[in-house]
Amino acid sequence: MNASLSFRGASVTAVIVVLLTGVLAVGSLLPASSPVQVSPFIMTLAGKYLAYAMLALAVDLVWGFAGILTLGHAAFFALGGYAMGMYLVREIGARGVYGNADLPDFMVFLSWKSLPWYWWGSDHFPVALALMLVVPAALAGLFGWLAFRSRVSGVYLSIITQALTYALMLAFFQNGFGFGGNNGLTDFKDILGFDLHSSYTRAGMLFISGLILAGALLAGRYVVGGRFGSLLIAVRDAESRTRFLGYRPEQMKLLVWVFSAIIAAIGGALYVIQVGIINPGEFAPANSIEAVIWVAVGGRGTLSGAVIGAILVNLGKTLFTAWLPEMWLYGLGALFMATTLFLPQGLMGLMRHIPKKRPSEVTPEVTSPEGEEA
Repeated sequence: MNASLSFRGASVTAVIVVLLTGVLAVGSLLPASSPVQVSPFIMTLAGKYLAYAMLALAVDLVWGFAGILTLGHAAFFALGGYAMGMYLVREIGARGVYGNADLPDFMVFLSWKSLPWYWWGSDHFPVALALMLVVPAALAGLFGWLAFRSRVSGVYLSIITQALTYALMLAFFQNGFGFGGNNGLTDFKDILGFDLHSSYTRAGMLFISGLILAGALLAGRYVVGGRFGSLLIAVRDAESRTRFLGYRPEQMKLLVWVFSAIIAAIGGALYVIQVGIINPGEFAPANSIEAVIWVAVGGRGTLSGAVIGAILVNLGKTLFTAWLPEMWLYGLGALFMATTLFLPQGLMGLMRHIPKKRPSEVTPEVTSPEGEEA
């Protein structure tokens, strides 16, 4: 199948994301009296959905194309969020509750005398960007090298990834860890001198988030749309046979694992900027499991499906938690079961049954990775 045609939908989705975020950004700048004015609440929700779409895209890259069912990608999402949160907290300076220009409020409250070494330089935006990219990538690289080199796969790998994010959650809950304990980091004022509560800043950040998500979609399309993507699918469907042909599946898994971790981390940073808080709850394994559901609903191995699934499921969550808050979790479980039973290829799989003159964007039928039950 021609790669340029196979993932045409990723390019279309990227364009739609940019256009929609542009419309929302412009709408938020209209006067409050305008009937089409977009409220700050809607802007925050839209920004959160875009950040979650980045996480879903990261999960789709490793699950949909390499057959790695990850239950721990929330760890990379949260680490990226904390890296950005460190910068935003330092930006507060003397405007905090305690008026300390050198220490964040929570450190003053806990009687810290100086910044920990791992906070050095976090008041500089380039350093924050470096932390956002390097720390999750390094953790993913170390974890992936150990796991894939040992040929851990299937449910065992899923459990280990879940244990990773749970261990990080417990660590970040500790006050002595230096990241605000269970309260996390919040009360952000500005970014690069721009007021985060300004409608212009909100509009700009939403549009930038749309551009970044579109860029991540195109980057993912480039990575999996060529020969490397074909090898990933071969590893997913027949790892032993791929190894027998002389390839190194563990190296290919490691590369896409680290790449997906970076995408998730960028999503976490965008989440913090627009939602205004990051706490250890973002490491919760339940968040990683939800991301898997988003991808399953949209259609794994499609890129576009991950984005669509993340946005639609979270939109449904927003609506149903307002209407029937006590029933939402049951609804989410029912949605996952219904998708598994009736839409095993997700919403994007429906496109297979629509007559077309051109090839579908959906990848070859997903089969169960080695070591997993069908």
